[in-house]
Amino acid sequence: MDFSMFLTWDVLLSFAGAAAITGLFTQMLKNVKGLVKMPTQWLSYFIAVLILGIATAAKGGFTQSWNVWALIPFNAALISTASNGAYQMLLRMRNGKPSI
Repeated sequence: MDFSMFLTWDVLLSFAGAAAITGLFTQMLKNVKGLVKMPTQWLSYFIAVLILGIATAAKGGFTQSWNVWALIPFNAALISTASNGAYQMLLRMRNGKPSI
């Protein structure tokens, strides 16, 4: 792995990379006018689907088998949940509350 690049398509296709970028974009977009009425959990899910879809297309092209594309919504649910949980943990740590 080349450490001179922060993001690559391989990083975006990894669980940790996709969760980190999903969390980042969710926090940047959750207060945008028009998206405010959408629950943050749904926003992060749609962002995760978009990230995984773009990264999958960029890495393997649209010629990949249907199984790869069919798993994107399920993987996006895991990534969205992980990024939301990580943000909640950071808020609890900042406020000095226990993590459980």
